[in-house]
Amino acid sequence: MTYDFDTPVDRHGTWCVQWDGITDRFPVPDLLPFTISDMDFACAPEVLAALHARLAHGVLGYTEWRNDDFRGAVRDWFRTRYATEVDTDRLVYGPSVLNQIAQLLRMWTEPGDGVVLHTPAYDGFRKSVTGLGRDLRPVGLHDWTGLERELARTDSRVLLLCSPHNPTGHVWTDAELRRLADLAGTHDVAVISDEIHADLTHDGHTHLPWTRYGDGLRWALVTSATKSFNFPALSGSYGFVGDPDDHAEFTRRMDTGEGLASPAVLSLTAHIAAYREGGAWLEALRAYTYANLRLLEERLDAAFPELKWRAPQAGYLAWVDLRPLGITTDDALQRVLVEQEKVAVMPGGTYGAPGFVRLNVGCPRSKAEAGADALVRALRTVTGRDRQAPDGVITGVESSPPDGADWTP
Repeated sequence: MTYDFDTPVDRHGTWCVQWDGITDRFPVPDLLPFTISDMDFACAPEVLAALHARLAHGVLGYTEWRNDDFRGAVRDWFRTRYATEVDTDRLVYGPSVLNQIAQLLRMWTEPGDGVVLHTPAYDGFRKSVTGLGRDLRPVGLHDWTGLERELARTDSRVLLLCSPHNPTGHVWTDAELRRLADLAGTHDVAVISDEIHADLTHDGHTHLPWTRYGDGLRWALVTSATKSFNFPALSGSYGFVGDPDDHAEFTRRMDTGEGLASPAVLSLTAHIAAYREGGAWLEALRAYTYANLRLLEERLDAAFPELKWRAPQAGYLAWVDLRPLGITTDDALQRVLVEQEKVAVMPGGTYGAPGFVRLNVGCPRSKAEAGADALVRALRTVTGRDRQAPDGVITGVESSPPDGADWTP
């Protein structure tokens, strides 16, 4: 079966965060958005067919997620896609990955305890950790010395791992994951591994689930098909909690304290259909979005070879380091992108790294081209490559927004 990712789907008027909610993040309406991490594609037709069939049944009552269809679909997905056997007796379910992370933090930490996190970092992690009154302890992505220092602090309780990493798209290797497990074990720190981007790992790289590395540790893996199959509006996530007592406590809290014993039936239906029938669509999607990333790579290489930017190892989010161009703040570039190019691109400061941008190319090729070209033009403007000052000095870098406007979402 062939799949059409080229034909745009109009998302206006659908309460869409990326399109209809653009003014929540940017001060100008009607921008072309490359922002929040969902895709502009319809769900896999196999998933949509399953949802239509479930709706046709007509009864949408309370539902049990602990069923053989769901457990078997998850087990077989990990077995075939990741060559990993998982223990479905350790399976848990929740409304979202962030909800599960928050529940685990409540279980394993107290207010004021330290949660260690690689940076740059998805901003939802920061909001979850600090919103619960825990102390966020950031460390550079490949700063192993800094990581051990933070884990060794007596009140550090959890390493919040993003695997593959958002926003960089880094896929952790076996050696890196073993080293992380060793450090966590040495310092008696629990590991929560968010693996929602795992299905989007590109060829030449292999995602390795944390279930392989949890022996002797307190750990949980949390994930969902909503990212890779693009149905986040249905909610729903699942995971594995390693220790039987922790598993029982997590399930008790979700069933009683949170009142979440029954999942959203359409989310459960979509997960099962995605894992049972959606593999071909996912492969086509990965190839398509990787081609979008390569398109951006070619555009940036042609205009700014000194960036040496390369497509990420996973995902459809382009994380671009602009510091080689002398860009170390977000304001000037954001002003040009918004005012001049009429596009919305997430600034690096949102993820703790000013001087970067995150561009979502999970979209039809025509939109990806428009975003890539707009970014190149904006960079030319901000660095002065479309004009030279009298003394040949590049102008426009690190300038301030007009009238005190805040151009950083």
